[in-house]
Amino acid sequence: MPRIYPLERLRDFGIIAHIDAGKTTTSERVLFYTGISHKIGEVHEGAAVMDWMDQERERGITITSAATTCFWMPSYISEEDRVAKKQENTFRFNLIDTPGHIDFTVEVKRSLRVLDGAVVVFDGVAGVEPQSETNWRYADEYSVPRICFINKLDRTGASFEKSFASIRERLNPNAIAIQLPIGSEGDFAGIIDLLRMQAFTSEGERGEKIVEMPIPENMVEAAKAARHELIEKIVENDEQLMEKYLAGEEPSLADLKRVLRKATLEVKIIPVLVGSALKNKGVQFVLDAVVDYLPSPLDLPPTKGTHPESGEPVERLPKDDAPFSALAFKVAADPFVGSLTFFRVYSGTLKKGSYIYNVTKGETERAGRILRMHANDREEVDELYAGDIGALVGMKNTTTGDTLSTQEDPILLEKIIFPEPVISVRIEPKTKADQEKMGVALRKLADEDPTFRVSGNPDTGETIIAGMGELHLEVLVERMKREFKVEANVGRPQVSYKETIKKEAQAEGKYVKQSGGRGQYGHVKIRIEPLEIGKGFEFVNEIKGGTIPQEYINPTEKGIKEAVSRGILAGYPVIDVKATLYDGSFHEVDSSEAAFKMAGSMAFKSAAQQAGPVILEPIMSVQVTIPDQYLGDVTGDISAKRGRIENIDDRPMVKVIDAFVPLAEMFGYATKLRSMTQGRGNYTMEFHAYEEVPRSVGEEIIAGRK
Repeated sequence: MPRIYPLERLRDFGIIAHIDAGKTTTSERVLFYTGISHKIGEVHEGAAVMDWMDQERERGITITSAATTCFWMPSYISEEDRVAKKQENTFRFNLIDTPGHIDFTVEVKRSLRVLDGAVVVFDGVAGVEPQSETNWRYADEYSVPRICFINKLDRTGASFEKSFASIRERLNPNAIAIQLPIGSEGDFAGIIDLLRMQAFTSEGERGEKIVEMPIPENMVEAAKAARHELIEKIVENDEQLMEKYLAGEEPSLADLKRVLRKATLEVKIIPVLVGSALKNKGVQFVLDAVVDYLPSPLDLPPTKGTHPESGEPVERLPKDDAPFSALAFKVAADPFVGSLTFFRVYSGTLKKGSYIYNVTKGETERAGRILRMHANDREEVDELYAGDIGALVGMKNTTTGDTLSTQEDPILLEKIIFPEPVISVRIEPKTKADQEKMGVALRKLADEDPTFRVSGNPDTGETIIAGMGELHLEVLVERMKREFKVEANVGRPQVSYKETIKKEAQAEGKYVKQSGGRGQYGHVKIRIEPLEIGKGFEFVNEIKGGTIPQEYINPTEKGIKEAVSRGILAGYPVIDVKATLYDGSFHEVDSSEAAFKMAGSMAFKSAAQQAGPVILEPIMSVQVTIPDQYLGDVTGDISAKRGRIENIDDRPMVKVIDAFVPLAEMFGYATKLRSMTQGRGNYTMEFHAYEEVPRSVGEEIIAGRK
């Protein structure tokens, strides 16, 4: 079946925002206006289509990113063209609605990796919030063109000026308003389009009818000034247009839109739109802006990767006749069809029943069923083309971040790097029957979520789960109960401490055993040294002239890695350390892999004891918002928690404190903050870095582990 919508009329984009900025409400309006849903699902009523998991509806937050396909004809197309040229004026959108809560940051990161553009939603009262900044950094990392939508301008305390200023100050000075709101708070009545110099409002029960209106007299001057600034910003990006403009010629609407599109794609300008999704104002214009200013796959540079064997750079163009290449960006367990692997096609086509080569794993799998997703509904298709986002059913060995291609023309795309978990809890099944099921459930959940880790403690036989925050683990345990019918007891949250070394040291490990018959002999000498933060563990083999035969090098490395994972001081994994194997000896008869593994482990432990070992703890970046009168109490409490206050900001009626606080001190903070501020304070936190713990705290941690 040939492609119906050409590549230039395809838009792959995501909606990203801080928690509670109105992102899912915006997505629900998008589904309604594009004809996918016939009624609007409201988040506050627990009926949002894109929040389809039970917990999402109960908590009123998005937990997992939902993908959907919809179609849009820009609202400015004339009535006769809407009928006569319906097909060539319609665009296909692949839309992903992502979570706003920091505990589910993995969903935003992996979605941005495969999307071409983003709509960033802001709360018109709060402006830029901490998670908006984190998501913005991810978008910068992948150079994703974006447009901003300042939402909730109908709320009490909303201010377009303040929100817009916060975007320019904290995110990007090149943000520019292409619309102005008419009125604010309860008087928010419509939108002025600065390019067309025309005002609009919406009518009808769901705001589906867009109506032109005159620009209010008290806003004409402000609109002219804002339009002047916008045009100057646009013409800076095109020499010919600049010359005409300086010569006094007014640029045409088509020229302005063409240059604004080019500048947006190069992330030189970020258009800012306004509205209220809940009151059905402005969402259609956001969809028009997606068409006008966000990229189609053809607008982006070719996809870059490497050849899996030679390591040579390889490029892929977004063409249907190019060799097939795709990236798996999410694995999800589906109660009806089993495992779903979401993927983005960068080049070529994928037909049902064909074989796919997983370049990352070096294995081949068959594409049995291909689905195009709509939140949790699905449509089966025979093939997908370049630029499409779809899901494969029942892939056995494909995990998040794997590259898929043909075996004849392999390409390895850049992997997605995920943050390390910072919090862990002990978990145990309630009954014997739950025991086996729990193992299966945890494995499936870990396959889905790369920031969720499951490990066993061999000394105590306990199962430990680790994740990005208390809410993250709470949701996963809840999912285990609902989706896998496993009842479990969960321990108190524990901080994921790490260990590292401060200086270089050398040691030898000798494992010798003689007890009748064949003995055991392994002997190694290693040198360890600290690496820079974030480098993890590195092993270097410097054995020359066969003092240790090649077959014993790997077991030695394994032994060292095991010792690294078990820690030195308090049993926490050692990070940012390099171990070099430089000498040793072996015995013709008695040497074995097991003996060298033991020797490697002994050598590392011995060297680490002399290398100034220290314990590291996760430090969180915390933002607390409180009414003015509680400032003294709250800052005093943060200091008592070993926190460092970085900044105190003023917003209308409230103070915003930015601080770095150890995670160990933050458990139960929500309750404490509520009682200190009579329920009026709130906070957000995200992982910042690992730092050395003070000696007194380190001694307590070690004593506690023993």
